[in-house]
Amino acid sequence: MAAKFAGRVSRVSIQDETDREKIIARFLKKAGWGDAVRRRIAGDASFRKYDRLERAGGTAVLMDAPPPHEDVRPWLRIARHLHALDFSVPDVLATDSNTGLLLIEDLGDDTYTRLLARGESEEKLYALAVDALSALHMVPADKAIPEGVIPYGTPRLLEEVNRLHVWYLPMVGAPALSDDAKAEYEAIWNEILPGAWKAPTSLVLFDYHVDNLLGLFDRHGVKACGLLDFQDAVAGPVTYDLMSLLEDARRDIDPGLVARMKKRYRATFPGLGADFDLSWAVMAAQRHTRVLGTFARLNVRDGKPQYLQHIPRLWRYMDACLAHPHLAPLKTWLDCHVPAEARVVPVTA
Repeated sequence: MAAKFAGRVSRVSIQDETDREKIIARFLKKAGWGDAVRRRIAGDASFRKYDRLERAGGTAVLMDAPPPHEDVRPWLRIARHLHALDFSVPDVLATDSNTGLLLIEDLGDDTYTRLLARGESEEKLYALAVDALSALHMVPADKAIPEGVIPYGTPRLLEEVNRLHVWYLPMVGAPALSDDAKAEYEAIWNEILPGAWKAPTSLVLFDYHVDNLLGLFDRHGVKACGLLDFQDAVAGPVTYDLMSLLEDARRDIDPGLVARMKKRYRATFPGLGADFDLSWAVMAAQRHTRVLGTFARLNVRDGKPQYLQHIPRLWRYMDACLAHPHLAPLKTWLDCHVPAEARVVPVTA
């Protein structure tokens, strides 16, 4: 069904793929990896793809992030910054920013997602991830946030929550919003968003969840937590990444574990009070609304319906954060304009 919608990104032509392969071959030859065997190890919701390179004596990973859809420079900036702060990120072996190609250290396949599937202790993995965030947030903000990283400001936050009516509501067949309803929606967000900034500010890695964390158990301390996919980093409330980890759009997490991990984090920062809970609720509502709209866009525009299975979980998260009194106006608006029958997984075939 998604293919019927106008505006979907067209498939790359065979010629485009051939030209891209020639660019990659030149890059790998120049980097000294022209004789390596390549095999695909990952792709994601963006245009980025990852291949493992294997040759006698070692492995490396090729990040293929083709312009103009992708830009590897933000990833490079944050990777180098986190490396300087002594966190575990892939070392950069070769770069060609103009063509969107990076050759980076191979940190292995032990993502949290795979480790959990193999029965690794949730408590151990989540505690390590929380400790890594705590270590980052203990760095003074002026040192934690590198030059060039922008604040997670209101214009961007509003664009993201507007995806709800731009992409999600049409996908589920909900009535189009009136101009007055859209204006009221934005006014509500303008009213509640400042609550997020009641918490301290630090570097927000933005996609801090089990798919983007690695277990590197041959390393000590928080370096045992490998960090991936941080190119969208912004300056924002410390609650964001912790909430992203513990209210994961892609998997259910035991509420008892969530409570213990929040307590673990807050024990490092005993000065955090009720403002932490307020910031958490606002950031949770904003993120889950954004992800609902983004998953709808991936389905409608990009023909990727696999993310729709997570919609019920996102609405459960929304119910929880909307219970905070500060979010009462948003709850009222959603109950009116996105009733229960619109909080569903649409039929895609």
